[in-house]
Amino acid sequence: MTTASALFPASSATPLPHWGVIRAQGEEAAKFLHGQLTQDFALLGDTQARLAAFCSAKGRMQASFVAFKRAADDLLLVLPRDVLPAVLKRLQMFVLRSKVRLSDASAEFGVWGLTAPTDAASWGAAPWALSATDGGHVVSLYPAQGQARALRVAPADAPVPAAEALPLDTWQWLEVMAGIAPVTTPIVEAFVPQMLNYESVDGVNFKKGCYPGQEVVARSQFRGTLKRRAYLLQAEAPLTVGQDVFQAADAEQPCGTVAAAAPNPAGGWNAIASLRTDAAAAGDLHAGAADGQALSLLPLPYPLRDDI
Repeated sequence: MTTASALFPASSATPLPHWGVIRAQGEEAAKFLHGQLTQDFALLGDTQARLAAFCSAKGRMQASFVAFKRAADDLLLVLPRDVLPAVLKRLQMFVLRSKVRLSDASAEFGVWGLTAPTDAASWGAAPWALSATDGGHVVSLYPAQGQARALRVAPADAPVPAAEALPLDTWQWLEVMAGIAPVTTPIVEAFVPQMLNYESVDGVNFKKGCYPGQEVVARSQFRGTLKRRAYLLQAEAPLTVGQDVFQAADAEQPCGTVAAAAPNPAGGWNAIASLRTDAAAAGDLHAGAADGQALSLLPLPYPLRDDI
């Protein structure tokens, strides 16, 4: 497989118009988010970002965010635009008397994806590290295919990043190959966080206080073996988010769901799918039907944390 390093050896950047921004402002902004999301915002520092999920009472993910503080009373939540309106409305229902104001700030900020070789990017060493730059902020992400990656979130009128252009399709492929699927419309409330490996990539804090769905998320982690996990897949033909995955021996019942997908610049498609662990171990996986196009498993780019 052609690596991203071979395709783009220099630092590169692409605007991400499919990402939006929710802004939380007020003296209780961090406290409010701490009580709603799967991550600890009470102890969030100036050099840290958070991957977090917003769950239903049943522990199912309604949204996922990359979040950080611009100031003690000003936090940004970066998430896919297609789910933003519904998520913002849902979060606002819980504000009540909290001293926080939530708004859609997508027009106020530009979101960019940045890449560089892993041995050359100062922001590539630690995922979810936060640094201030050019009037905005850069959040380091999990690397993919030999590339350090980051999100740059800056005021809309900030200078364009000084880097060569990266095709959006290539960035989306890198997102898939990093193995972390964001929640988009086709998979809203389809998974508890562990079904997308969020506990293994610092998306869940099991030591913090209550949040919607916490009991279900904790029970999934500590009582018995997790029966569904996220896996990387490879295919020859296009795959779509929300598409069923089948194991050849069971034509009646899908064993998983595609959670993210993108074309590989070298040909074919790659995807993240949440699969039953027994079906993944058995292999012989197919897209859409038991006799659909064949899917092959690729190794995950990070270790799973089965025990916290």
